[in-house]
Amino acid sequence: MPDLHRLAVVPGSFDPLTNGHLDVITRSTRLFDRVVVGVLVNPSKTPLFTLAERVEMIREATVRVHLFRAVRKLRRLLDHAS
Repeated sequence: MPDLHRLAVVPGSFDPLTNGHLDVITRSTRLFDRVVVGVLVNPSKTPLFTLAERVEMIREATVRVHLFRAVRKLRRLLDHAS
């Protein structure tokens, strides 16, 4: 029998990161074995923060959350989901 894991992918621009975003990420870690947060670029929005700043904000805000990984490239997001 294969080793099955429940994976959640939480994609978004997170610009800015809100308490609602943090709530979804935190709740996801209680329901899934692994949570990947995809920090993506939305070309129809003018960003307030750089991609690197957004990833760092999420890392700092979720320092106590386990089973979580933030990625900032779509290709890496897809790699983590497979």
